[in-house]
Amino acid sequence: MFGGITRLAALAMAVLMVSTPAYAGTNGDEDPADVLGTWSFQTKPYRNGQCMMSGTMYLSPHPNEGEYECELTAVEVCSMWGRSVVRQSCKARRFGNQISIRSQVEEMLEAKIEGLIYVPDNFTLTIQSADRMFGALVSAVTAPAEFRRANEGIS
Repeated sequence: MFGGITRLAALAMAVLMVSTPAYAGTNGDEDPADVLGTWSFQTKPYRNGQCMMSGTMYLSPHPNEGEYECELTAVEVCSMWGRSVVRQSCKARRFGNQISIRSQVEEMLEAKIEGLIYVPDNFTLTIQSADRMFGALVSAVTAPAEFRRANEGIS
């Protein structure tokens, strides 16, 4: 009788483990897909293949659950007008495995054209693993974007 109950309990545990979301921790405190820290990103080419964006983003804790403070530095290179580097502050919100990033331009570090009005770079992303997010740049243009957790080097 106990053998059957033990097998039933083991089966119930296996079903529970399989149905638990990948980002749920074992004790409620761990999150394998935690997004805090430094990320590098790159878009696919846009504007008929003439432009591409890359850069870094740093996500830090916010007092409200599911929200993050962030800083983003974007490097946009376009064959028709050169390169621009823009430092932006941002807020991020997490909804399950989705992240929405809304930015505000803080400083043009390098301008491709004098007097250019730069539109903040917003992103909509899906967390795919603890070191990869994929989604889209949603700004003056829309383009697929991939974020990878930055590797911390040993100095």
